[in-house]
Formats: sequence, C-alpha cells, structure tokens
Amino acid sequence: MENGRIPRHVGIIMDGNGRWATARGKERSYGHRFGSENVSRIVEHAFNSGVYALTLYAFSSENWARPQKEVDELMKLLKTYIRKFAKKFQKSGVRLCVAGDKQGLSDELIQEINKVEEQTSSHGEHVLNIALNYGGRQEIVYAVNKLLEQGKNVTVDGILSNLYTANCGEPDLIVRTGGELRLSNFLLYQGAYSELYFTDVLWPDFDENEFDKALEEFGKRKRRFGKVQ
Repeated sequence: MENGRIPRHVGIIMDGNGRWATARGKERSYGHRFGSENVSRIVEHAFNSGVYALTLYAFSSENWARPQKEVDELMKLLKTYIRKFAKKFQKSGVRLCVAGDKQGLSDELIQEINKVEEQTSSHGEHVLNIALNYGGRQEIVYAVNKLLEQGKNVTVDGILSNLYTANCGEPDLIVRTGGELRLSNFLLYQGAYSELYFTDVLWPDFDENEFDKALEEFGKRKRRFGKVQ
C-alpha cells in the first residue's frame, strides 16, 4: 500500500445479501444469514489491519418498508450478532456503539444493545458502530436538535460533535459492496470528504482479500480536502 496509509475510520454499506441469495434460488433471508456471518470476519480483519473504527450500515430507517418477514429475520440476526460480539470482542478492547434511533426496535433488542454498550463503554482499542435504524438526514436533524437543547449555536464542528459517530470522527473511506453507486443516506454529513470505493462484489462474497483491495485503493488516493497540492 502506498506510503503504508491505513484509513483510521471506515464505513461499509453491506449491500447485496438478497441478490446473492436469489441468484442461488434461495429466499432473501438466506443471504442475510450468510452475510451476517461475514461481519465478524471483516471486523476482525479490519482491526488487525490497523483500522481504528468501523461503521457498518446494518439497517436503514427506510428498511422498515421491506416485507415483514425479511425485517423480522434481520432483527433476529442483529440480536444474535450483538450477543456473539459480546463474547468474541469484549475482551479484545473493542467498543460497540449503535448509531441510529433505538425507537421502534423491540424492547428485547434494546436491552441487548444497552447491555453490550455499557459493558464495552470503557474500551479504547477499537470502535465498532452498528448503524441500526439509521438515516444520514435524520442524524443531522438529531445533532442540530441536540445543539439547540444545549442552547448552543449551530456550527459545523458543533454538528460533528453531536453525530452518532462523534466517538470516532469522520470516515476516511466509505466502501459499498453490491455494485450500486450511491450512498443511500449513509454518513452524509461526516462523509463530505471521505474517499469512496464501490465494488460489484456482493457482501457475502466480500472477503478479507476484497477488503484489502479497498485499503490498497485508498492508499493510492491523493486527499486534498479542497486544497491544491
């Protein structure tokens, strides 16, 4: 990798589970189950590669419009993953945070989230943000309202410090799997100067080698942040 540069914070839009399953004659829920198994592998590999924080787009605020059966399966998988996270990463210094609006989630899922967030709140080695019931526009509104509640002026830095991902700063790199070329309401404010990496590889097939390709491409980018170099 050029100059050995590793992004400090990486956001991933994990797209393509349903299409991956459909191509194999399976129900979409099969793809979500297979894709959820890929999460731990990529999280562990990313942290071992030197990435400090990951923000994973797990369930958007618009995903509630999907068929109820699919939504129920996704919620079940999220709860299972969070439980597994507590066992696998709790002793390795990883902090788990849920980025999004917990309203609308089941009481059982909220309890599971709160428990793991509290258990890992003092961890500082790495941060894993699960974007759950998340929308970038809604997040901006949330941050602005927090500033108003505090009686503060609305400023660029003020909004940044009140976003869900304030614990790890702006993403250096945003990756989207599955071939679509859009952000889909993900990290809209903090991603203003993020490097974007799109791949046709569907999320269940996005392995450690594919992640390394994204890191390699990031290492080649010249980041100017609007300046001239």
